[in-house]
Amino acid sequence: MADNPTGKGPLSEEELQELVASSDAGARNPAGAVGLLLVSVAVVWSVFQVVLASPIVNYILPGSIINNSRQIHLAFAIFLAFLAYPMLRSSPRHYIPVHDWVLAAVGAFIALYGYFFYTKIVNAGGLADDTDKWVALVGLIILFEAARRALGPAMAIIATVFLLYVFFGASEVVPEVIRWKGATLKKAMSHMWITSEGVFGIALGVSTKFVFLFVLFGALLDKAGAGNYFIKMAFGALGHLRGGPAKAAVVGSAATGLISGSSIANVVTTGTFTIPLMKRVGFTSEKAGAVEVASSVNGQIMPPVMGAAAFLMVEYVGISYVEVITHAFLPAAISYIALVYIVHLEAVKLNMPTLGDRVISLGQTIGGMALFFAGFAGLCYGVQFPVAWIVALVPDGAGVILPGLLILVYVALLWLAAQGPDLEPDDPNAEDLRLPDVGEIYKSGLYYLLPIVVLVYFLMIEQKSPGLSAFWATMLLFVILLTQRPLKALLRGQNGYANRARDGAVDLLQGLIDGARNMIGIGLATATAGVIVGTVTLTGVGQVMADLVEFLSGGNLVLMLVMVALLSLVLGMGLPTTANYIVVSSLMAGVVVQLGAQSGLIVPLIAVHLFVFYFGIMADVTPPVGLASFAAAAVSGGDAIRTGFTAFFYSLRTVALPFVFIFNTNMLLIDVTWVQGIITFVVATIAILVFTAGTMGWFLTRNRIYESAALVLIAFALFRPDWFMNRLQPPFEIVPPAQFESALAEAEPGQDIRLLVAGPDFMTGAMKETVLVLTVPDAAGAVERMAQSGITLIDDGTDVVLEEPMFGSPHAEVLQSFDFYGDVPVKLVSVKAPQAQMPQELIFIPTLVLLGLVAFLQRARMTRQGVPA
Repeated sequence: MADNPTGKGPLSEEELQELVASSDAGARNPAGAVGLLLVSVAVVWSVFQVVLASPIVNYILPGSIINNSRQIHLAFAIFLAFLAYPMLRSSPRHYIPVHDWVLAAVGAFIALYGYFFYTKIVNAGGLADDTDKWVALVGLIILFEAARRALGPAMAIIATVFLLYVFFGASEVVPEVIRWKGATLKKAMSHMWITSEGVFGIALGVSTKFVFLFVLFGALLDKAGAGNYFIKMAFGALGHLRGGPAKAAVVGSAATGLISGSSIANVVTTGTFTIPLMKRVGFTSEKAGAVEVASSVNGQIMPPVMGAAAFLMVEYVGISYVEVITHAFLPAAISYIALVYIVHLEAVKLNMPTLGDRVISLGQTIGGMALFFAGFAGLCYGVQFPVAWIVALVPDGAGVILPGLLILVYVALLWLAAQGPDLEPDDPNAEDLRLPDVGEIYKSGLYYLLPIVVLVYFLMIEQKSPGLSAFWATMLLFVILLTQRPLKALLRGQNGYANRARDGAVDLLQGLIDGARNMIGIGLATATAGVIVGTVTLTGVGQVMADLVEFLSGGNLVLMLVMVALLSLVLGMGLPTTANYIVVSSLMAGVVVQLGAQSGLIVPLIAVHLFVFYFGIMADVTPPVGLASFAAAAVSGGDAIRTGFTAFFYSLRTVALPFVFIFNTNMLLIDVTWVQGIITFVVATIAILVFTAGTMGWFLTRNRIYESAALVLIAFALFRPDWFMNRLQPPFEIVPPAQFESALAEAEPGQDIRLLVAGPDFMTGAMKETVLVLTVPDAAGAVERMAQSGITLIDDGTDVVLEEPMFGSPHAEVLQSFDFYGDVPVKLVSVKAPQAQMPQELIFIPTLVLLGLVAFLQRARMTRQGVPA
């Protein structure tokens, strides 16, 4: 990492850029012909990915290249990794040693092995021969070394351990609970390198198809100048408030999260401006750095452009990207609202001064920001109507008219921007600091919103694939980068169009280079994680993990979730978010769903994946290895460890929210109406603010201990009113097994009946239990409903025995682990039938009364102490 983060003072701008480069894009930057080669390869990689995502790719590239695009993607990543990342800290930075050239060339060739020898591999049915197995083994070793350089040693070590388990899983050294029969080198290498089960699996495919285009989109948008525009707008809107620089850092980082796929780059980009200003109004170095870390890291959970893991969810969960960002929206939004409140409370506690000389009420600020976001959301949604009208009016010419209108809008917004000067970065250390006037500067960058509107339109309205959506948004950015400078000069009546056009072309090339270099680590992370996923599928260790976790947690779902969270945090100390997500979700997602079902709780798969994702993003925060915390300390001059712990404390809401939405899936907007969604948003916002006040020790004034405890309890009740209502009025009544048919007949269609089933395990013969959640079919009578549910019961006078369900019936997969042909039958032990329950929202009434009581007590105490209310 950097030499600084020990509190000896902030790093210089040059040192900070080197810090970002060494973490995200490689520490080497050789000059001359070698440097030209490096940037040329990066540009070619970016152009290849853009062409691959284009709708006319089938007319441009041969089928063999398209079909082997994952191999080509990895070849670029490995080649650039060995050229850009030195082997050791002491390795040269200004030239590339011969051994790195050799490793780069050999690694790229082996990555392309499946492309070069495609026919041979297909004819062999995907099975490795003697040559293939040794080539694949060398390829894995080179891949692990590239990952070690780009991602640190943890990723390579974990992947190596999993690979060793494949070979030596049958050894007596391995604990019996996870022992398996082992695999030959040929079988293992076939699985890991020759087929699409390992390195070239789903994760690398997502990196190839989707992630690259979004990372490139962010790099190009930043090069166009959007990052500086977002920061200035945030400071113009919030900088005058108490603790304004911190509030602006939160909002600015949320916006730059759209354009930066790296929390470290986000910290340095926004932090070089925000952190000195936060220190200026009274934040300590550690708290200023922690605010920036918490803001920047959470950028990965903010739709519509989330981290790479969001695209992996599309494949792993089997839902569209639109559904992923819909489910992720509400927790992300209230998480940022809570962070703004955190910094507000810090500012109030320390009675911080304001910056600048403008006086604008908080109500005006909130109203203005709400109006802006509502207007932007309305624009993204409303653009479909004129588009539909034009398509209906001129169906054959819409493909020409619509892009033409978009260009006209771009030119009009560019004319608006040309009426004022270009935005220049401010000096946060200037003695006379003048906050930007939103009314003056907003028009200077409105055209930056056009690519985001295009992206959201294609994603949400047209519901095109993420790759194609990002392609069209990127194409618009190509136009903006090439034309904004000369067109502004033209509109201002200035000369020098050629020079400005050249500067635009340089910006475009630099954006292509940055996009490719930022993708090196992600490409290697997804490829290396493929070894771990391949190990799970080859060895079946996933089921063993399920049994182990069930044993350790005693079948308690909350305890198991805590274990999954801790696993994510521990792995996060050495793995980037994407790799951490792949590893933990591959091992644990199915386990959570399975054990949840055994507890009678339906846990949607997307909820589990978002749970893992949320704890995965803590990788850049968690001490002692949180890279974003080290980057923030390098900017602030504070202590990195204290910065990390403070950032983790500020991120408690990010830790709490996943536990909430596992049990309250309304938070993920799953199967809710518009009215339910709005109510959920309002209540969840109040809950997260109350939780923040409880954990920060300050509501209207400093909390007493019992007040903090009451506030946390209030937040829990608002998040989980069902927990209290279920104890006042259980949603189910216990019915004897013999009365199951009558309970099924009386239940309303769509309601759930929970069946506790017990019997011998098919493999071990040991007795076990599971809970079947039977959704009542829309059929008349118990007989027909039994038939549609696939459940067959026999009452032998003593027990109600369950017969083996037909293959393909609703519960066949869950029950296949039972032995239906042993001496001990599989029995129905108990039935929980639904019963009427009062609306759980009634719990909000006493909860809000308690909140009012806490507010009354604090206001009375403030009055006694002479503190203005």
